[in-house]
Amino acid sequence: MNKIYFLGECMVELRASTPGIMHQSFAGDVYNSAVYLKRCFNAIDTSMVTAVGKDTLSSAMVAQFEDEGLNTDLVFVHPTKSPGMYLIETDDEGERSFTYWRSDAAARKVVDFLSDEVLAALGKGDMFFVSGISLAVIEPESRDVFWARLETLKAKGVVVVFDPNYRPRLWKDESEAKETFEKAFHYCDLAMPGVEDLEVLYGVSDAQGVIEFCNRFSINEVVVKNGPASVITSLNSSVESHTITPVKNVVDTTSAGDAFNGAYLGSRLSGMSIDETVRLAAHAAGTVIQHPGAIAPKVAFSEAMADIAG
Repeated sequence: MNKIYFLGECMVELRASTPGIMHQSFAGDVYNSAVYLKRCFNAIDTSMVTAVGKDTLSSAMVAQFEDEGLNTDLVFVHPTKSPGMYLIETDDEGERSFTYWRSDAAARKVVDFLSDEVLAALGKGDMFFVSGISLAVIEPESRDVFWARLETLKAKGVVVVFDPNYRPRLWKDESEAKETFEKAFHYCDLAMPGVEDLEVLYGVSDAQGVIEFCNRFSINEVVVKNGPASVITSLNSSVESHTITPVKNVVDTTSAGDAFNGAYLGSRLSGMSIDETVRLAAHAAGTVIQHPGAIAPKVAFSEAMADIAG
């Protein structure tokens, strides 16, 4: 069985449903990607690597992981901390803004739980996914330990996947973000940047520029997301452009990139070609943005994905 690990943070999501009333759910970029991978490819062993607390919301969060079919063997319990929380507000165009409460979240301590025994388990995986948000959440004093762990996994033959998913407010400054991202690009085998991720930090304004930037790090496989524009991929230095059909009924773009990532990685783990993979991943993203919130309803998502499979 193929196996992938997603390291990062899942948070309590609050979203206004009607004035004065909030809808509560669970979301976070790596969690969202894990969910969509598992929904598209149920046979893949999909694990969350994170830390939660002992509180009621943490218990409900882990129950939600399990309900989505995710492996929770490496979901650790911190004795004194709780999950982070965020409020999402969406404008008339479907674009979102966030307010966070995460400075003392349990997930910030996840590296403390990466013992040699845990590392041995991670080393048996096919892929290990980490995002820029994951790296921002990890406490700065723990990052050197994390890089050492990542180097060990890479040496064991695990495919390291990195999506920058740049969020300026999570970093002390651009310099800290750039230094951290460049280390991640150095270690990764598969990069999944969006054009906007690198535009602010490096002045890269188009997909070809992103490919050229990634070439500095000799990354084997790169997939560049660019909203409704064509997806550009590079595999073993062979660059291809993949046209996608933009969605007209945009409700909420919250986890479009996350859904793309999950479907893409599941497809690649399943041996699908790059062209087939991008087609499926773009369809997953296009499906998700037609629903409010980060996690689309199971039935609606499954029906939409069945359409493309057929």
